[in-house]
Amino acid sequence: MQYLHTMVRVSDLEDSLYFYCDLLGMLEMERKDNEKGRFTLVFLAAPEDEISAHETRTPMLELTYNWDPEEYTGGRNFGHLAYRVNNIYALCDRLQRNGVTINRPPRDGHMAFVRSPDGISIELLQDGDPLPPKEPWASMENTGTW
Repeated sequence: MQYLHTMVRVSDLEDSLYFYCDLLGMLEMERKDNEKGRFTLVFLAAPEDEISAHETRTPMLELTYNWDPEEYTGGRNFGHLAYRVNNIYALCDRLQRNGVTINRPPRDGHMAFVRSPDGISIELLQDGDPLPPKEPWASMENTGTW
């Protein structure tokens, strides 16, 4: 058995690509438009998975955008996506400066949670040992749920 990808439905493809690619730093690997089925699939990979994604198409995140409007609720119903990051403080700062709410701040220098534009819970984990506690994160309260 081999992990292939996780699929999430998105309501606004451009907002989602901005979040996942521009803010989180993921790379678009492939895009498929299906006019008959009226949907677009966009496959993304984390930068450190780029070679594997090219060679084996794993591991990736599949964004599914249905052209006919639908309302998606319960973004937490499957759990969350998790990504290891090089500097959790720098990434959370960039996300916050771009209007993303840090639902669970990285108070411990190790873990944070944010949500995608469609309410998908995203766990961010510091690569290696936790970073030393740092303000404003160390005293920041949780916001909402994750």
